[in-house]
Amino acid sequence: MRTGADYLASLDDGRVVLVDGEQVDVTTHPAFAPVARTIAELYDIAAEPGSGMQCTAPETGATANRVFGIPRSREELKLRREAIETWARHTHGWVGRSPDHVGTFLAAFAAHPEVFADFSANVTAFHRRLLAEDLYVSYAIIPPQVSRATTASGWEGEYLQVGVVRETEEGIVVRGSQMLATGAAIADEIFVSCIKPLGPDDQDFALGFVVPAAAPGLKLLCRRPYATAATSAFDYPLTSRYDEPDALVVFDDVLIPWDRVFVNRDTAGVRRQFFDTGAHVLGNWQAQIRFATKLKFIAGVARRVTQVNGVDKIPSVQEKLGELAALVSGVESAVLAAEYTATEDDAGMWLPGKRALYGSMGLQSETYPRVLAILRDLVGGGVLQLPSSARDLTSPLTSGDVERYVQSPGVSSAERVKLFKLAWDIVGSEFGGRHQQYELFYAGAPFVVKGAYCYRNYGYEEVLHDVEQFLSSYQIEED
Repeated sequence: MRTGADYLASLDDGRVVLVDGEQVDVTTHPAFAPVARTIAELYDIAAEPGSGMQCTAPETGATANRVFGIPRSREELKLRREAIETWARHTHGWVGRSPDHVGTFLAAFAAHPEVFADFSANVTAFHRRLLAEDLYVSYAIIPPQVSRATTASGWEGEYLQVGVVRETEEGIVVRGSQMLATGAAIADEIFVSCIKPLGPDDQDFALGFVVPAAAPGLKLLCRRPYATAATSAFDYPLTSRYDEPDALVVFDDVLIPWDRVFVNRDTAGVRRQFFDTGAHVLGNWQAQIRFATKLKFIAGVARRVTQVNGVDKIPSVQEKLGELAALVSGVESAVLAAEYTATEDDAGMWLPGKRALYGSMGLQSETYPRVLAILRDLVGGGVLQLPSSARDLTSPLTSGDVERYVQSPGVSSAERVKLFKLAWDIVGSEFGGRHQQYELFYAGAPFVVKGAYCYRNYGYEEVLHDVEQFLSSYQIEED
């Protein structure tokens, strides 16, 4: 299996990654090298025989990463969850687009190649590559925010959203842009498509394909990196390790060979690939497993803060910790309930139960801000009155005062500062702000998640039947 060293070596391929108007080398640039090392650590964990992340892939007959496989039994679904948790625990849930996310979508695609019609062989072939090479695939499946009022065919200017310019014997030539390619700057490949509904005039933009991150004509315009401003791991413990790059992917007439095309000019096909294959369910279950791990970590920080501040015996503080426990356990329980209610589809793939999965997703835009609000209440001004950096703990000009005045009973100054720096990285840093926005919108606008996913997949027919049956059991009584 692939090692971390193998992965890091693969990044030296001349990809065009742009920051502050300049092309940078992701293997050495301080914005990308730290999180790339984190991804390398994930590959090293998976390569350990005792990690529980390895399996024999039926498609290749060789050892593969379980998170890229198709779950073909209830037991395999459970083992998949445990493998995802192994990676999520290593990052404490702060890497939202680790390789297992898009890899899960691709596994579901391959379980239903018939959905892709003439391109079905491409889907299964790429999945075999994913299994054999342990690829890190990111995705860009949202149009640029040019206009929310219309789709791409109604925008002024041609090919603002990525679309087919022409077809050749070698493949399709695409031009335009797509967002939000989290992790693409340090990934091997990018899956490009559109999860937002397209209109009948949007055929040129109805695509699905995979492209190498270093493909000629492809550029990645990255948002402002936060890791470069992290003065040290002590001051910004999360930012310095887990700052995933988000990028706008720009295509300047990029050739996509035919064997890399999954969908071509098919508006119905781009929807089917996500929803008729089960990819949306399986992929979002991975995301909820990661989300639950992250919430548990935040709960641990909150609990430790109350211990250090000596307030954990106060009833009002325990009430806040209790609410936090309820929020976190709700997401954990939904993950397990989705697994418990899993069913086998007509291709023999096991999919988590939609009611529990989408129910948890529907509340995510409310759950995460509330979890952060509770942590904010518990840390209070403690995250504001902190030394400016780790140097204040070692400088002869400041260390004495910090040691004397910034401490708690039984807790050293360094330990207290370290904890509250971590809390600030969760609730107050740019990294923390980005994560709040990410958790609010990662599955789409909240009204879409609740209306399109929760409402449609709850199964209101069952509860309506119960109500109607009850209503029919009694009548108006005559005097």
